[in-house]
Amino acid sequence: MTTTANTAPPAPAAVPEGSGPWRLARADLRRRTAVKVSLAVVALFLLMAAGAPLLSSLAGWSPEEFDKTAVDPYLGGRPLGPLGGISADHWLGVEPVTGRDLFARVVHGAQVSLLIALTATAIVVLAGTAAGITAGYFGGRTDAVLSRLMDLTMSFPSLIFMIAMMSVAKDVNRILLMTAVIGLFGWPGVARVVRGQTLSLRHREYVDAARVGGSGPWRILTRDILPGVAGPVIAYTTLIVPGMIATEAALSYLGVGVRPPTPSWGQMIAESVAFYDTDPMYFVIPSTCLFLTVLAFTLLGDALRDVLDPRSGRT
Repeated sequence: MTTTANTAPPAPAAVPEGSGPWRLARADLRRRTAVKVSLAVVALFLLMAAGAPLLSSLAGWSPEEFDKTAVDPYLGGRPLGPLGGISADHWLGVEPVTGRDLFARVVHGAQVSLLIALTATAIVVLAGTAAGITAGYFGGRTDAVLSRLMDLTMSFPSLIFMIAMMSVAKDVNRILLMTAVIGLFGWPGVARVVRGQTLSLRHREYVDAARVGGSGPWRILTRDILPGVAGPVIAYTTLIVPGMIATEAALSYLGVGVRPPTPSWGQMIAESVAFYDTDPMYFVIPSTCLFLTVLAFTLLGDALRDVLDPRSGRT
């Protein structure tokens, strides 16, 4: 007599508890070496900017303090010592002619550059998200008006306007003005992304169920639509920051950014042009800081876009 074995299908594998999309995204990001390196670089410069007064006091020099003993007056103010005057007293050397400590100016320049870039990015993201989610959800005339405003802003010669505005505005806080002007022209890009995502979400089943259940527009936008667009917005935000840093550096390089003696990376790079041959380190150090910061934010933004909004990176 033969017996038949019990061949019941195996039970499906249990889904790990708490394995939601955000947890899976974090796990994916943790596996990427580029993300770890980029986060380390970004954290380093953010800490350097936040602790600029403490770091410069530890070095023993303020960014505006002159040290005439560190430059040679008979050689056009060339820094004494190798590599631009690097020594125990001046960790990254000194500025030619003036003898100002380059380490103090670099860390305070990071504070100015990142403050402008991050604040302008916050303005751009908030304004762009509000405009995009409003246009995409309500549609009709609201969508038409906001879309034409996006087109008008994006077609405006923003760089020329920035240069003109910064040139004629004399007795104003340059940091506040640069933040406002840069943020004024950056929001349409975010608004377009959010509008497209909102158009695909506003007729989903859970949104229709919330609308039938009596939820008002504000509740639907904040509880149902906004979480759905959060991923692309976070990825896009990280990609905006390097552009903002580069814009601030470009305006300062052109001489319409923050005013001396307030340090800025773009301003330092512009001033180093006259010392390419005699003191190349004066150009290399702020340029390297600018390059590493922009590269780190760009790599981090690319990784976040691949994980949080994979369709945007594929054709």
